[in-house]
Amino acid sequence: MRFMICAAPDPNAPKTEGAPPSEELIARYMKFNEDMTKAGVLVTAEGVNPGREGARVGVKGGKRVVLDGPFVETKELVGGFYLIDVNSREEAIEWALRCPTGIGHDDILTILPMTDADDLPPEMMAIIEKVAPTWVQSFSKKK
Repeated sequence: MRFMICAAPDPNAPKTEGAPPSEELIARYMKFNEDMTKAGVLVTAEGVNPGREGARVGVKGGKRVVLDGPFVETKELVGGFYLIDVNSREEAIEWALRCPTGIGHDDILTILPMTDADDLPPEMMAIIEKVAPTWVQSFSKKK
């Protein structure tokens, strides 16, 4: 089962500005990444740059259009994510509990299950297999 663990700032925590994280703190985060990699559960982990660098795309008249923004509140920012492949929700929670703290934009970890081939109706999977035969190989892989 794949889970995305999204990291975001705690909206109730005091705001900190300026100083970059210490070498020790960075090492703790990288050790966590290394531990997940060695355990065979880490698919990918990435940081997300501040929202002002991004863009928003919506739908208008049935077509994709660029929207103003992004103007997200701090509580809506995503600081980064881990994509892990584990055996259960409980195992995903166990990994999240091991995640270091201290950078400030990752105080809240939200664990979201990713859609799996088993989550889709067979008729939808048949369409996917027909029009995306290469992509479906990565989508339907099981641990």
